Amino acid sequence: MTVAVIVKGWPRLSETFIAQEILGLEQRGLRQVLVSLRQPTDKAVHDLNRRIKAPVTYLPEYLHQEPARVLRALAAARRRPGWRAARAAWIADLRRDPTRNRARRFGQACVLAAELPADVTWLHTHFLHTPASVARYTALLTGLPWSFSAHAKDIWTSPAWELREKLAEARWGVTCTALGHAHLQALAPEPGRVELLYHGLDFARFPDPPASRPARDGSDPADPAILLSVGRAVEKKGFDLLVDALARLPAGLHWRWVHVGGGDRLGALKEQAARLGLSDRIDWLGARAQDAVIAQYRRADLFVLPCRTARDGDRDGLPNVLMEAQSQGLACLSTRAAAVAELIEDGATGRLVPPDDAPALTAALESLICDPAGRTALGAAGAARVRRDFGCDSGIDRLFARFTGGDGVHYGRMSFVGAAACCALHG
Repeated sequence: MTVAVIVKGWPRLSETFIAQEILGLEQRGLRQVLVSLRQPTDKAVHDLNRRIKAPVTYLPEYLHQEPARVLRALAAARRRPGWRAARAAWIADLRRDPTRNRARRFGQACVLAAELPADVTWLHTHFLHTPASVARYTALLTGLPWSFSAHAKDIWTSPAWELREKLAEARWGVTCTALGHAHLQALAPEPGRVELLYHGLDFARFPDPPASRPARDGSDPADPAILLSVGRAVEKKGFDLLVDALARLPAGLHWRWVHVGGGDRLGALKEQAARLGLSDRIDWLGARAQDAVIAQYRRADLFVLPCRTARDGDRDGLPNVLMEAQSQGLACLSTRAAAVAELIEDGATGRLVPPDDAPALTAALESLICDPAGRTALGAAGAARVRRDFGCDSGIDRLFARFTGGDGVHYGRMSFVGAAACCALHG
């Protein structure tokens, strides 16, 4: 079979978990074609993405940019047996969500339906929000079955009515945290519609942890403790809270914070650090490819990611960067937000503090900076746990079995015949 994999943007530096899954399925023999709703925006590209051989199609990011392509697709869509069902679903969605974004997704679905390679027998989407809307409308137009991988923002910022309808129509889905799984299961029409599959890591892409790390304890101004964070500067990552916590540390404690990532709030974060007099103690590295990120994990003394729930409900799932840091034996400090506690046991494989608690974060920072032996123990325990329980192979094997279990093509043909019969019966 051939699976069309629908993603919001390709390639993206922040979505190594998607590239890892696509490559793993490709290496197991699954033919895929990639469909991106947006053009790439990151300047750097991971080597992981370059290894993927699947062709990529870019849909019109904005419909007015390619009017001829969209009009041809709409004309073709109106001749399809599934047109009425797809249009009815879209109109119902548009009434509840009267936005340009909703209109754009239907236009993109028409283009995708018109341009799908003839050998595509299944649609799979990453994220249950906008990419899944395109997958759903395309499935209705073509009669093909579809499935999904749900992650974080898509689960927590999508309205319940939309999740229920997508869960009812998708053939199956997977998600990457027990927290997200429980939420989706409560909305699903039947047990077993959604399966828990942790992303995990492909440890073949990561070196063994360093044999040792310098015993920095914050006492030497010439050799400060190196604190590292990797992530976009967005509200749910909590980096503004971290800047406040750093400002509260004792003046005689010597540290340096390294931030890797872009994000809409990066400028505001830099201004906050400047106001608090911290600019000369921070390195803003911007977005980097994974080999450069791994190098930072290996030179740092402590990884810090103070996750929180954003005001719009957005939150992390299980951040891959925590697993990556642990793979390098780096002690991690995070919060009890999102699904972090599914990976880190406080005091055993890392440290967790309450989210949005700057004093608690400051206290944990100070304690860990001053205790290199404790950091080493946490790092070693974290490395052992992540390598034992969070490898990616079992999850990718399970996905491959899902796709190639024998019912994909048959289901797709039956769906198409059913849609045609329905239209014939109802005129």
